[in-house]
Amino acid sequence: MTPAKGRFKARILDATSMQRALSRIAHEILEHNPDVEELALIGICNRGVPLAQRLAAIIKGIEGKTVATGTLDIALYRKDLTSVPTKPVVKKTEIPFNITNKTIILVDDVLYTGKTIRAALDALTHFGRPRAIRLAVLIDRGHRELPIYADYVGKNVPTASNELVHVHLKETDHDEQVIITENK
Repeated sequence: MTPAKGRFKARILDATSMQRALSRIAHEILEHNPDVEELALIGICNRGVPLAQRLAAIIKGIEGKTVATGTLDIALYRKDLTSVPTKPVVKKTEIPFNITNKTIILVDDVLYTGKTIRAALDALTHFGRPRAIRLAVLIDRGHRELPIYADYVGKNVPTASNELVHVHLKETDHDEQVIITENK
């Protein structure tokens, strides 16, 4: 998310509650995927990347094993590029491992319409054929336009269509919170 625009409406997570949500997600991932060596976390640029790295660190703290992590840029896979007024900023995709036969956990900050995840699924197919792909998000705000759901959710936040959810992370924003703003 970009810096908060619009009228501040609510703070839904602070640094402590964000850490608790990520810890809960990590434990849920391990419950469903006990073999850490067959697991990989891939963060979607921008804020999904540090969230995936945080989840990997939590899992390592629990299991004592390193989870493979990667970075996925989906800018060129978006079907709505023609409606974007400026050219997309292409970042780096780094998946330094073979995804074939692994369980991939895609990680993003906010699940909204499902278009970002659809683009991520398209992009991921260029790297191999995973055993399974799951989705972990910090915030699920509803309003889906595609039949996509998250397997692991930090917090469900019902929102109105004129509201925006802003995730601020130390790594990207030098702040740690999730807020809702309202467009006028």
